[in-house]
This record gives sequence, C-alpha cells and structure tokens, in this order.
Amino acid sequence: MPEYLDWLENTSWAFTIRQSLWMYPALEIVHILGIVMLVGAALLFDFRLLGFSANLPLVGLARHLLPWSQRGLIFVIPSGLLLFITNAKTLGLDPTFWLKMTLLIIAALNVFVFHRFVFKRKGEAEISGKLPLRYKLPALVSIVVWIAVITCGRLLAY
Repeated sequence: MPEYLDWLENTSWAFTIRQSLWMYPALEIVHILGIVMLVGAALLFDFRLLGFSANLPLVGLARHLLPWSQRGLIFVIPSGLLLFITNAKTLGLDPTFWLKMTLLIIAALNVFVFHRFVFKRKGEAEISGKLPLRYKLPALVSIVVWIAVITCGRLLAY
C-alpha cells in the first residue's frame, strides 16, 4: 500500500495542486461547502426525526432537504479525493484518516438502512407528529457520526 500512496502523491494532478498558489485552498473551500450542504441538510432532517419542528411534514421536508445532501456529495467526493492525493503517504497511514473513512461507511450504511427499511412507509410518518423509535435511532446515529466525521477531518488538518 505505501507504494500506491507514493504513486498517488506523485501524480501530475497532486503535483499541480501542491504547486498552485490557489488550487489547494480552493479545493478546501469546495470541500467545506459540500460538507455544509451534505451535513447541514442531513442534520436538519435528523432533528425533525427527533421531534423538532413536528409541524413540518416529514415527506415534504425529505423531498426538500435530502436532494441538498446529495448535491453536497457532488462537491465533497471529488474535492476530498483531490485533497487526499496531495498528501497520500501521510494521510494513508494516519489512523484518524481511516477512522474518518470508517465513519463515512457507517454514515452511508445508516442512510441506506433508514431509507430502505424505515422510511419506506412514508404514509405512517405523516399520520402522527411524534415518530416511533425506529425513526429516532437512525437520526441519533447520523448526528453522532457526522459530528465525529467532521472532528476527524479537523484533526487531520493539524
């Protein structure tokens, strides 16, 4: 794996980003913007699942917020990959980086399970303002995991 990380870090893209005065900071800004879109919308939806703003219809809120989370991925994934290749050797061996990647997998699995098995009965969620525990547990997992992902990301910067 260290050879692959070395190869990544020595690609022309990584070299160009490192040598540019503005590319790395621009990628960081794009990455942060994507995080705001992805996590901000997800957390607002999670808070609704926990019972905040119970007057807002869950399905309508999902239709409005969740596409913003998806759009955030369009910014986060490519910018994250490009930021990674500029320092692949160090990051690829950093336990905090791998914790962040593991947490991202947990977040993705949480979203998959929620939308595949819990939220597919959308009519039930509209009947009452108070949602059952099976809606709240994935929201709590989401909030904790996203805070941990952001924390890992900040720790990697230092």
